[in-house]
Amino acid sequence: MSAAPQHTSITRLVLVRHGEASGNRELRYLGVTDAPLTERGQEQARQIAAALSPFAVSAVYSSPLQRAQFTAAAIGAALGLAIQPEPELREQDFGAWENHTRAEVLALDPETLAAWERSAEVAPTGGESLAQVRDRTIACVDRLAAQHPGETIALVSHVGPVKALICAALALPLAGAQRMWLDPASLCVLDWRITASGPSTGMLHIFNGIAHLDPPPRWLSAGLK
Repeated sequence: MSAAPQHTSITRLVLVRHGEASGNRELRYLGVTDAPLTERGQEQARQIAAALSPFAVSAVYSSPLQRAQFTAAAIGAALGLAIQPEPELREQDFGAWENHTRAEVLALDPETLAAWERSAEVAPTGGESLAQVRDRTIACVDRLAAQHPGETIALVSHVGPVKALICAALALPLAGAQRMWLDPASLCVLDWRITASGPSTGMLHIFNGIAHLDPPPRWLSAGLK
């Protein structure tokens, strides 16, 4: 006798990285530093809000950090939806590295930086590991997906949580997140599956979508060298 099929609940996640924030151009580890959007980032927030109109989004959740909240507010205004703050969507806490560039951290804390870049289990000095980000983000998304079965929801967040979700959904080693690039105001679309007897999985439809941005990111307009 064949086993009974397992119940599966699917929720479509539109994962939005916030628009360009102060410090992003210098590639600073912003983490939980509450940096505001730049003027360009504010325009990007309006552009990504327009890009979400075809997705039939039923709810918008956002990190409490202001760069995400401003981006989410633009989306909510465009879609006619209230923004629901979700603390677990906040960025990775970089501790003593907050608001520093990689070059600055390399000069200050080279051994920890090297270990952090090798392992998702290592945390920046006084901060949070990517594994910890993954665990809290998955718990959050499982809860939200259970509230919105069969629906599409937008999650306005940051690089760390978005990468962690994608790795979890695709059963990729979390260390692979270091090799993913996400532009400010980019979007990823992921079908999140909650099963009755195992970890959540997913199907990735869009990664680092940026066609809605004008002008395009500098790396794209300049070409790859």
